[in-house]
Amino acid sequence: MGYTEKSLIGGETVLYRARLHWIVLLWPALVGGCIGVIGIGLLAGAVIPSLRPHGLAGAMGVVGLLLFLAALALVGIGVVNRNATEIAVTSRRVLIKTGLVNRRTVELLLVKIESIGVHETPLGRMLGFGTVIVRGTGGTPEQFDRISSPLEFRRQVQNQVEGLTTPAVR
Repeated sequence: MGYTEKSLIGGETVLYRARLHWIVLLWPALVGGCIGVIGIGLLAGAVIPSLRPHGLAGAMGVVGLLLFLAALALVGIGVVNRNATEIAVTSRRVLIKTGLVNRRTVELLLVKIESIGVHETPLGRMLGFGTVIVRGTGGTPEQFDRISSPLEFRRQVQNQVEGLTTPAVR
């Protein structure tokens, strides 16, 4: 059970979930991949006699293993950071939680949302990610970067705000 489910109040339901775009994994994967390739190369050099300089097999093996484990850790940290972010639109609020160890939460009542903006770079438009800026009444803007499908997130919030503010027609 995640933060969103634990934070629901009576009668509140989750209507839409968003998440960070896969682009947040790009740098950890690229850097981790480079470090991992070097580590595998050193491990191979330690194991294959024709690649091994005389007397350095043990050191090459240890350094190679450490580099490979560091690469795995780097990619793992990126995945954990992506999965530690929860973004949801409920029937009453917008909930955003980031971080695993250092947690940051923003919970805005739908009736208190003044505006929601989206900023997309050309690359973000092509790949489907952007920055969402939510402003509450009297509050400072809350900015969240690299949100997947930011226009759909904004549409979902606007639909809920509209449903709360539209008077019933009789």
